[in-house]
Amino acid sequence: MLPFTRPGHLAAALSLMVMTACTPATKRYMGNAENPYPLLSAPKVGDIVHLPTGTLVSSEQMMAIAGDARVVYVGETHDNPASHRLELDTLKALAERYPGKVTLGMEMFTRSQQPVLDRWVAGELDEKAFLKASRWFDNWKMDFAYYRDLLIFARDRHIPLLALNAEKSLVQAVRSKPIEELSAEEKAQLPQMDLSDPYQRAMTEGIFGGHSHGKMHVEGFLRAQTLWDETMAESIARYLATTEGKDRRLVVVAGGNHVNYGFGIPRRVFRRLPTSYVLIGGHEVQIAKEKHPEMMEVEIPDFPTVPYDFMAYFAYEELQKSGVLLGVMFEPDPKGRGLVVNGVVPDSNASRAGVKVGDLLLSLDGDPLNESLDLIYAVKQKHAGDKGKLKLEREGETLTLDILFQEGEAKQHGK
Repeated sequence: MLPFTRPGHLAAALSLMVMTACTPATKRYMGNAENPYPLLSAPKVGDIVHLPTGTLVSSEQMMAIAGDARVVYVGETHDNPASHRLELDTLKALAERYPGKVTLGMEMFTRSQQPVLDRWVAGELDEKAFLKASRWFDNWKMDFAYYRDLLIFARDRHIPLLALNAEKSLVQAVRSKPIEELSAEEKAQLPQMDLSDPYQRAMTEGIFGGHSHGKMHVEGFLRAQTLWDETMAESIARYLATTEGKDRRLVVVAGGNHVNYGFGIPRRVFRRLPTSYVLIGGHEVQIAKEKHPEMMEVEIPDFPTVPYDFMAYFAYEELQKSGVLLGVMFEPDPKGRGLVVNGVVPDSNASRAGVKVGDLLLSLDGDPLNESLDLIYAVKQKHAGDKGKLKLEREGETLTLDILFQEGEAKQHGK
């Protein structure tokens, strides 16, 4: 039986068909492609939204869906502890679902550091030895406390760590000169480079827009950004295709701009190895009173896709610190005998204990001070009210000073 149609409706339908056939096709944009189903009210701390559908989900629901994918990318805010908890929660969820079958890939390490990561997971290095061997403060420079829980969980659960990033020397070379001007040795280190992605260029130009960097700096940063993303993508694809990685799930932690919208690392991995993936990110909707994030005016263009599959909303937090410093500026002794003091912060713990410019610091609480990390790490273990014994040499005489660590110098530049 044919459906019944009123004459008036039929005429209207025919008229619409005629109009459609004669009218040139035009694009119609409905809503915001980055947020197609906005929430009825502003998101609050703790909310998690599946952006493609605008649906609020629980952490358990997000992890269950993310766990179906081969690769889970988590885009981080480097200096927000809440962002790092999201990474840890993601790794825990996948490790529980796939025991012995999960690997953690990290932007924070270059490929040459892979042996150090292997030794860490094997339990061969304590924290201080790991920081030294990985040259953490030289290579990444962020406070290790942001990543400690994540790395300790990986070590304790014997979850392999995968170093993803390009070597700093190669990044510097690519940033400073066009690809065709690189040496043969430098070119041999390059991954397959796609510099034509329009969204990556738009992101780069948006970041540099309004700043006096000039076209050369924009092009140099675009090459560097592409090198980072292509190297990390190559590292991921290669690992997943190996005998060791072919049956594993991979959690990737990297800065948000390497992950969001999918055109950084994810698309470049998929180009090499088509496989399922999920993007998880975070957005700060609350800033702690004591937190003073560095801000710059950046106008990022609109992109034709959601930034993440899942967006977690959290507060922008302050990293909990011990609050104490020694209060000295120093440099390693050229003869390798200790640390030479070249500045003492007035009214600091060091000045109150009697440390003077020119002193050669030899040990703290019996632990030798052979390099900068020795002192930095030792002081980081101290809290307000703790005491310490600082052994030093002054004008050929060996002295031992009693240090009482007090708060109040966190804003100074000394250690």
